[in-house]
Amino acid sequence: MERLADSSADPASGRRRRLLGPLLDRLLSVRARILAAVVGLAALALAAAGTTAFVIQQVQVEQRIDAELEADAEQFRVLHEVGIDPSTGEDFSSPTDLVRTAMQRIIPTRHEDVVGMVDGQVAFTSPVTPMDMEHDAELVEALSGPTTAERASLSTITTEQTTYRVAVVPVHPEGDEEGGVAAFAMAHDIAAEKGVFAEGFVTYGIVAALSLVVVAVVGSVIAGRLLRPVGVLASSARRIGREDLSERIPVTGSDDLAEMTRSVNEMLDRLEDSVRAQDRLIHDVSHELRTPLTILRGHLEVLDVGDPEDVTATRRLTLDEMQRMNRVIDDLTTLAQAGHPEFVHPVPADVGRLTDEVYDKAVALGEQRWVVDARAEGEVSLDRERITQAWLQLAANAAKFSPPGAEVRLGSELVGGELRLTVRDQGAGIAEEDRERIFERFGRADASTPGSGLGLPIVREISRAHRGRVEVDSELGVGTIVTVVLPTEAPRRPEPGAARSRAEGATDDGHDHHDREADR
Repeated sequence: MERLADSSADPASGRRRRLLGPLLDRLLSVRARILAAVVGLAALALAAAGTTAFVIQQVQVEQRIDAELEADAEQFRVLHEVGIDPSTGEDFSSPTDLVRTAMQRIIPTRHEDVVGMVDGQVAFTSPVTPMDMEHDAELVEALSGPTTAERASLSTITTEQTTYRVAVVPVHPEGDEEGGVAAFAMAHDIAAEKGVFAEGFVTYGIVAALSLVVVAVVGSVIAGRLLRPVGVLASSARRIGREDLSERIPVTGSDDLAEMTRSVNEMLDRLEDSVRAQDRLIHDVSHELRTPLTILRGHLEVLDVGDPEDVTATRRLTLDEMQRMNRVIDDLTTLAQAGHPEFVHPVPADVGRLTDEVYDKAVALGEQRWVVDARAEGEVSLDRERITQAWLQLAANAAKFSPPGAEVRLGSELVGGELRLTVRDQGAGIAEEDRERIFERFGRADASTPGSGLGLPIVREISRAHRGRVEVDSELGVGTIVTVVLPTEAPRRPEPGAARSRAEGATDDGHDHHDREADR
């Protein structure tokens, strides 16, 4: 154990790890592994191709040698059967004369030799042969048997000098022919012939090695280009922080790496949306709850616990402020959930019945005269609870800004593939320059107007979740018409990046242009 501890604490070992660590990381990198795989496969393919070609070539060399030997033997046989002795002009009188004549007519090729043998001994040699087979004593001894045999033979003979492929055609005297048994022997140096072709494969090996170098260089360049998005992804991931999530990886091409890059960018979109939503929620909560908390603290600090009237008044004020804080928190929670795919759950709903239900609930919102001036008939796929929430929010705004006894009209229409849910009031109206600001979080046309300023942003978020919009038409001193316009098709779930596109519509102070319960 002490030795192990000493070894692990060895400074030299630590230095080696620090020096070899980056090298090992580079050697084990994806690029290095891809390059090793490509070069390895190329080397394997070249080796397999070269080996196969070499084996096939060697077999073809053997077949060609056999064919040449058989051709020479056939030429000798024809000379034996139909040939004429040139010295006499008649048939050959002895096997010896036949062999002598054959030696003069058959010229050996490269790595080939012929000899004429009589009674197992070399009697004739070729003057033009590049190979002197008669000087190989082992070969001559091995030929003594086949040259006196009854039949021709084709065999392989290996000596200390080389390996031969030998064809022997013996000729026995017939009748009154003179002389002993003569034989025509042809030998081919197989080892030398194969060596010539093997030299060509040495060149192949050099070319293959140079090819592997080229493959390695080109493969390194291509792997670097293919893996460049991965490197950009890594460097971007190191640069991206909570303070700046806007950087995206450039997408080039349409291959798998491009698809991976798009997926990573979509993931960064969702991450940025989440961080922004969290920051907005923190900002909104601190912005809206700071005032009621200050009020509560101020009243509690000056509270006279001995005065029952002061205690009662402070209790009433505290409960009222707490109720307002609870309402703000509920609204902020709704807005925070707006970008979630499960924010709405569309189901087929009867628009006429929905109109009646909203009217029944709206009449309790104020002392105005409530009227349904249009009632659509039919079914539309929508989230009944969310749409009721948005429509009643518009009705509550109309009641807040309309004098008692004024007329507030609710209406629903199916026009051109859209469902239009309308609230008309006879209030003071909204100025042109305020019509966008009232849909911002905590935005109000009049700062003195009571309310949290979150209602209309919630309305807009609900409409957007249904792929719809909110339209405002107002005239100062006459009244306002606010319409939620929804497509009659079933809303799809938000696609990746949709929440980010909403976040990009935020104002400079970090608030979204959303809609819901905000008070005008």
